[in-house]
Amino acid sequence: TGYKLSVSPEMDIMEYCRKEWRGNTPVAKRMRKGYEAVAQKFASIRRIRGDNYCAFRATLFQALSQATQLPRWLQSEDFTMLPENLLSKYDWIKQWQLKQKPGKKMGEISDEIKEYLILLRKKWKNISEIKNPLEKQEACDKLFKNEEEEYSLYEALKFLMLNTAIELYNADKSGRRVPVFSWLLFARDTSSNPCQLMHNHLNHVGHSGGLEQVEMFLLAYALQYTIQVYRLYKYSTDEFITLYPNDPEEDWPVVTLITEDDRHYNIPVRMCQETML
Repeated sequence: TGYKLSVSPEMDIMEYCRKEWRGNTPVAKRMRKGYEAVAQKFASIRRIRGDNYCAFRATLFQALSQATQLPRWLQSEDFTMLPENLLSKYDWIKQWQLKQKPGKKMGEISDEIKEYLILLRKKWKNISEIKNPLEKQEACDKLFKNEEEEYSLYEALKFLMLNTAIELYNADKSGRRVPVFSWLLFARDTSSNPCQLMHNHLNHVGHSGGLEQVEMFLLAYALQYTIQVYRLYKYSTDEFITLYPNDPEEDWPVVTLITEDDRHYNIPVRMCQETML
């Protein structure tokens, strides 16, 4: 099999919709209405390759495409010390499921993850420093054609999600206020604490499953980005445009995704020029 594009070239949104949703079933009608609503704001769509990493791929691609600076949390000195610091407190993190690279000797888990975090910072910094929008887009396209690097970045995101989950769990246990999704995350039988979350969920993301909705909140918190999602099958309900988190911080940048089923995500691109009054 040839290499499948991670992020397909742009296509007109309504053209894409007509191709995907012919016919007159209620579902097709609703999807077309949903795409029409997205087309009020965005001109094109780019398909995201549909493996179990697509939520990461769509979110990170959008974040990098519009990055003009390094997020605060990526600038901090101790960012790359995260794996060592966490492992010194939580022995169970040793069971983190590292992505196996064929023919590569796995080193210490903290060294591996540190490598991924350093790569994330480097790529984010390089791309955010590119001023020319066309060159920035090219750099993003190039990054998402490099399978080895791309999957290392998802590994970094997953680890950041674990770190955020641990912070929220500890904050809640010590009586501090936490966002509502954090209760929901730990109210699941399969993730009543961060260790279970790792074993039963994060270790499987990308392999046997994608991100569940409550984990989209966790991703948003880890990145300190608001993830805005057009959920087309919810068209004409108040969940059609869903924000993760739903009470975002003022200064978090926003990325926009499209989903037809809460499992697979694509991205809208090229904001339509708002008619200036």
